[in-house]
Amino acid sequence: MTLCTPARTTNRPRSQRPHSPPDGPRRFRPAGADVSASVAVFLIALPLSLGIALATGAPLQAGLVAAAVGGLVAGRFGGSPLQVSGPAAGLTVVTAELIQKYGWRTTCAITVLAGLTQLALSALRVARSALAVSPAIVHGMLAGIGVTIALAQLHIVLGGTPQSSAVDNVIGLPAQLARAHPEALAISALTVAVLLCWPRLPGRAGRLMRKVPAALVAVAGATAAAAFAGFAVPRVDLPSWSSHALPGLPEGPVLGIAAGVLTITLVTSVQSLLSAVAVDKLVAAREDRGQGVPRSRLDRELAGQGAANMVSGALGGLPVAGVAVRSVANVSAGAVSRASTMLHGLWIVLAALLLVPVLDLIPLPALAALVMVVGIQMVSITHIRTVTRHREVVVYAVTLTGVILVGILEGVALGIAVAIAVALHRLARTRITREERDGRQLLHVRGQLTFLAVPRLSRALHQLPRGSDVVVELDGSFMDHAAYEALSDWTAGHLAHGGTVETTGPSGARIAEPAPVTDSASHPCCRPWTPWHNHQCGEEPAEPRRTTGTGQTTGLHLASGIGKFQRNTAPLVRDELARLAREGQRPSQLFLTCSDSRLVTSMITSSGPGDLFTVRNVGNLVPLPGEESGDDSVAAAIEYAVEVLRVESITVCGHSGCGAMQALLNGGPDDPPTPLRRWLRHGRPSLERMASRRHAWARISGRLPADAVEQLCLTNVVQQLEHLRAYEPVARRLAEGTLTLHGVYFHVGEAQAYLLSGTDEVHGYDDVFTRVMPTDVPETTTRTAPTGSLEVATPTVPTDSLEEVTLGMPTERLAARAS
Repeated sequence: MTLCTPARTTNRPRSQRPHSPPDGPRRFRPAGADVSASVAVFLIALPLSLGIALATGAPLQAGLVAAAVGGLVAGRFGGSPLQVSGPAAGLTVVTAELIQKYGWRTTCAITVLAGLTQLALSALRVARSALAVSPAIVHGMLAGIGVTIALAQLHIVLGGTPQSSAVDNVIGLPAQLARAHPEALAISALTVAVLLCWPRLPGRAGRLMRKVPAALVAVAGATAAAAFAGFAVPRVDLPSWSSHALPGLPEGPVLGIAAGVLTITLVTSVQSLLSAVAVDKLVAAREDRGQGVPRSRLDRELAGQGAANMVSGALGGLPVAGVAVRSVANVSAGAVSRASTMLHGLWIVLAALLLVPVLDLIPLPALAALVMVVGIQMVSITHIRTVTRHREVVVYAVTLTGVILVGILEGVALGIAVAIAVALHRLARTRITREERDGRQLLHVRGQLTFLAVPRLSRALHQLPRGSDVVVELDGSFMDHAAYEALSDWTAGHLAHGGTVETTGPSGARIAEPAPVTDSASHPCCRPWTPWHNHQCGEEPAEPRRTTGTGQTTGLHLASGIGKFQRNTAPLVRDELARLAREGQRPSQLFLTCSDSRLVTSMITSSGPGDLFTVRNVGNLVPLPGEESGDDSVAAAIEYAVEVLRVESITVCGHSGCGAMQALLNGGPDDPPTPLRRWLRHGRPSLERMASRRHAWARISGRLPADAVEQLCLTNVVQQLEHLRAYEPVARRLAEGTLTLHGVYFHVGEAQAYLLSGTDEVHGYDDVFTRVMPTDVPETTTRTAPTGSLEVATPTVPTDSLEEVTLGMPTERLAARAS
């Protein structure tokens, strides 16, 4: 959808909000790629929806309702633009069991309650927690469901009726084979043959024919064959929509209904979130690398799935979840926005209303064969190889077996229990071996060193001869305090008896010995953030320097720091800097931040030489074009970075306790026009934005900003991003989609970074700064907010579970000064 961004003017009326939408209704203009992709997805979804409804024992129309709602509701409100939602094969067993126990109307009510539960979970921002479930459990659950589906549909393929459980279907299979219906078996065999052979058609003609979905060709071919041969097989029977069953009040035991709600919530949520993550990977692997397609927002996706389940259940449809097959088809067909998923839902609605006579010709054995093949494909050989490689095949097998024999919730619970047991076993399993080589004692410790391994570690250490040369090789990623104390105490005693101890990693590289600090002359090792002043890195301090002023001492400290760089750091970075000298700088982003000495850009961004093109000034300000008054340094840096270096992103980073913001708050109209005051006038728009009622107030995740200074620091980041868009090179690159803008706020005292997030497609910025958790690896993407609003970095990391709170208005004194 293309929107025109109005040019920036200096005489904008005060009543017009800078991020307001254009006058008049917004038009729905899907791209051509979205239209073609929606048709491809529709052709796959139509037969699958009917087949899944048949497998569950629900009315066949329920599958069409779920497919339409999944496309229109989940497609519009979900957080994964290219994911397609609808009735999923993974829900077949659950839904079939609920229908058998409580009836169809109560099952619809359970679906509504499950959707409401998903909305509550999304409000708690727990979507990322679903990804903590071991992939072996998820793959085992899906494989178990696939086996159950395949066993049930095999009876329909043979012309019979499936039993209520997988075990009963296996027991009854020999008798069903003995009385197989030839015509149903022939239609099913034809469907399976087309499904398997169609994707493998050779040659150029085959490549063109493969663009038609195999599921559609298989069902259409079977329908035509059955009609031509005059086979007497059961067919689809779509009743009138006037008699379509809607949900009723839940009837049954409360615990049973609650278990059904929990099961549908669990399966739909986990499957949808994992599918959304997989869709992101598929989009990134496309030739266009997903240009213009934002990454999935998992909490919003969970809310979209919840809304879809509530609507689907209320309209008498099956439970809805994100589905991999249709999502892969959508991405492969070149979809670029959520319009493709919504259009596919619209085509389903039109087909359900206009193509009922055509749908009534489809043989039920063809649909059963289609779903049976889908169930078999859910037992993925690739997944089995993956869990085997990661030594989690036991978790996979237990989950699969539990789902088949007991049930989905019980099977998942068994899988979680086994996964925890395997993790504890790995944590407690430590191999300690000893050998002698070249007169030295080698002690190999493989595995995690926890308190459980301390007795064996201590016994092995004390068996080493006193006064010997010892090498301790630690081949593990974790050592708790008890193991550290045991190794440290033994090391101190062994050194006291004249021995030597060298601690190495698995590659033989020497690491620091865990020896305690025994006297005041010892110093901890230097760290990247160690202050250079008054620091002697492990060196004996010389006599106190006697100087007549601080300048000479500071010069000595500076020279000492440079000398240490040449001695310790330069050898490590010389090759990289030599490469950069040959090839020139190619930074990925322009990083504009404050001159404050406490803000170490390389530390908080984990960047190295050549990564950032950094501009620092007092207050991280970006003067508007034409207002520099002779100082074009910031504008020149922006032009050079955007036009010459072709950076991919620009980041404005503010910080807590900013002296420039304090000066803005404390300044008055009568202050003398010093150079500092003349520079700080570029920050007055931030002060006005903070006091204005026309803008959203800055928010920070998890807590209120401490005071007006912090509120202004947050607002200033948002305002400077708006100033950036006024630069012609920046505006042009943003329009081309080759440049993104990011906002960062760094709290110095907490050592905590916050990313600017939370755009609203109508009102622009929500001005929300979202905390980056220390265990996460953030991957930010952007999406273009319409009508001149800002490019906003949207992190794919989980936010705090605390509710984001909104600041109150600033004080009247501040508002009066700003006006």
